[in-house]
Amino acid sequence: MTRVLFWLALFFLVIAAIRSKLRKMSGPPQGGTSPAPQQPRAAEPQQAEQMLQCDHCGVHFPASENVPANGRDYCCAAHAPH
Repeated sequence: MTRVLFWLALFFLVIAAIRSKLRKMSGPPQGGTSPAPQQPRAAEPQQAEQMLQCDHCGVHFPASENVPANGRDYCCAAHAPH
């Protein structure tokens, strides 16, 4: 009789574990937070900014950061002649 009860208990535990796994897989994600909404894509790709080369050190930098001096391009005021 003890063997029968053991096997019945084991059977119900296995069934309960399977149902629990299935419930977790099919339900909404746990954790209380919803996934972050996706950002809409830009309608047009942005234009790439022109790159310049520093006449002092040779590094390339965006044209918006240019420090012009004597008709030449520099990456910072320290490299531009005074």
